[in-house]
Amino acid sequence: MDKILDFIETEVQQAFTECGYDVKFAKVTLSNRPDLCEYQCNGALSAAKEYKKAPFLIADEIAARLSGKDMFEAAESVKPGFINLKLDASYLAGYLQEMQMDKERFGCEAAKEPKRIMIDYGGPNVAKPLHIGHLRSAIIGESIKRIGRFMGHEMIGDVHLGDWGLQMGLIITELCIRKPELVYFDKDYEGEYPKEAPFTISELEEIYPTASAKSKEDESYKEAAMQATYELQNGRRGYQALLAHILHVSVTDLKRNYEDLNVSFDLWKGESDAQPYIPAMVQKMKEEGYAYISEGALVVDVKEDSDTKEVPPCMILKSDGASLYNTTDLATIVWRMKDYNPDEIIYVVDKRQELYFTQVFRCAKKTRLINEDTKLTFHGFGTMNGRDGKPFKTRDGGVMRLERLVSEINEQMYQKIIENKSVTDKAEARKTAKIVALSAIKYGDLSNQASKDYIFDIERFISFEGNTGPYILYTIVRMKSILAKYRELGEKTENAKILPAKSESEKELMLEISRFGAAMENAFTETAPHKVCAYVYGLANAFNRFYHETKILAEEDKEVQAGYISLLKLTKNILEKCIDLLGFYAPERM
Repeated sequence: MDKILDFIETEVQQAFTECGYDVKFAKVTLSNRPDLCEYQCNGALSAAKEYKKAPFLIADEIAARLSGKDMFEAAESVKPGFINLKLDASYLAGYLQEMQMDKERFGCEAAKEPKRIMIDYGGPNVAKPLHIGHLRSAIIGESIKRIGRFMGHEMIGDVHLGDWGLQMGLIITELCIRKPELVYFDKDYEGEYPKEAPFTISELEEIYPTASAKSKEDESYKEAAMQATYELQNGRRGYQALLAHILHVSVTDLKRNYEDLNVSFDLWKGESDAQPYIPAMVQKMKEEGYAYISEGALVVDVKEDSDTKEVPPCMILKSDGASLYNTTDLATIVWRMKDYNPDEIIYVVDKRQELYFTQVFRCAKKTRLINEDTKLTFHGFGTMNGRDGKPFKTRDGGVMRLERLVSEINEQMYQKIIENKSVTDKAEARKTAKIVALSAIKYGDLSNQASKDYIFDIERFISFEGNTGPYILYTIVRMKSILAKYRELGEKTENAKILPAKSESEKELMLEISRFGAAMENAFTETAPHKVCAYVYGLANAFNRFYHETKILAEEDKEVQAGYISLLKLTKNILEKCIDLLGFYAPERM
């Protein structure tokens, strides 16, 4: 189903052609003066130069042609050469009726040429708890994945675990000191290793920071950890078995935490999965003349003539032959191309890593690790700050665990629901609070343009008023309540037609609904979940204006009432689809 703007533009193009003007001038946009019109065309102003004719005369001709079309209630020429358009109420109702019949996509067309797109988001380190620094990547990446799938693309989400390097050696070293009797430390052991891990997630999360602190104070301890890392990476059986335990225990806990955020991944790959691809990749770079030795390290030049600031070479191996993050990320690209051959890989990471990813992307392209038409996209996000404008911290100044943050917001929302007495059963109130708190966190983040820093203001985010997740959910719950009461009256909610608008607020709501397809297409094209939020907020506001001005359940004309209900249902279904793309959902009551 074409977007409503496409239908409008087709009619305007025809009018320009019939009047003898080039269709390139027939561009139609949403009106920037909604008090005057709904859509506008300013092409007469541009056409005037080419045709050496007063713009208002051209606009008069076009408006006269459009005035006779069934699509338009009004087509007016306004000096100096604007063409103001208002849609006919019956035409608009018919368009929405078609949207309603498409119960999955609401008229939004899927991509005609679907792409395979991988998204690298999440990026947690194993053996460490998730903290608030992981929040934005998870929330933004999940929404981009969902929007892409809705638009018909094959989206593959990869968590990209930090499971390699010195941190593993530190854990093994500390574990050896605490439990030297474990069979994993016996070099001569040749049997099977235990299936159960010799530690819990709580122990593991305590071991790593302890080991890290020791390594900064004790040089011999750090050397032991580096040796353990070397032996792990060179295949020592016991250490490999410990790594498997660390991964299992960590990933199990990570999945639980991500599940609480309604975030999921298709792949749980880590840096360790890229290691087998490194030797051949490095050899290829050397043989083809891309990599050379500089100050003992193996590097690839990635600077370009157009650079306005210095872009250092991409280091592939350190002087001691050890790999780096660059090496792992490049090798990850190798296996992604080998196993999935994606059209695009999107990296959802902190925007402060832009220079690093510029180096990696250029290196991948220069050394031909990717196809010529494969797109590598850096989607950098800003900092999540507290009310003081500084990075969000705990009250005592520490980095807050994500689990604790979610728990605190859940509790605040629970107290709010109990105080409102909207849900009296405490178990249901807890469940509802969790759903609404999730909307507060996700919408609070996603409603901001990803690349910008923003203030994480919990008090504002959990408000039931304004541009917040709870406000959106409250609007949906209000609709559910009206539908339930309508059914209690013995009325059926199926098969009723959407009727032409009887009021300005009803038409405004219908216009907002009609723009759904364009909003989703735009959000995907620009990789911009905040544009879904903007659409959702506009639609919720339009519905609430309509609701306050219209007595839906008190309407005596049954046909008119059924039309209102059909419009309400379509609004609800679209809002629920949108919040699903943002990664949360609505409760039955609030």
